[in-house]
Amino acid sequence: MASSTLEEVMVKLSFVYMTAGSKAEAARIGRELVENRLAACVNILDGMNSIYRWEGKVHQESEAVLIAKTRESLLPELVAKVESLHSYDCPCIISWPIEGGSHSYLEWIANETG
Repeated sequence: MASSTLEEVMVKLSFVYMTAGSKAEAARIGRELVENRLAACVNILDGMNSIYRWEGKVHQESEAVLIAKTRESLLPELVAKVESLHSYDCPCIISWPIEGGSHSYLEWIANETG
């Protein structure tokens, strides 16, 4: 992939934000994504507090955040994998394109998920 331009690499990459009910669940999901090359890297941030409405009630819970870096083309498979592993009925899984960054890091993401 060394011959690719930065623009070619960036078009293909996405940043995926997810939440999980615990650090252990987040670690299990993150490991599966990386082992299956659905993400090059998953960061886990524990101890996030969420306030949300679910089934007509307001809840406040502690959660863990997962941030995955992947190829845009892998998003459907990544979402399906997370949904199959997740304890929530409706897990938070959202993505947006990576629009810039270190060329060598973006190449690394592309190579690890290729």
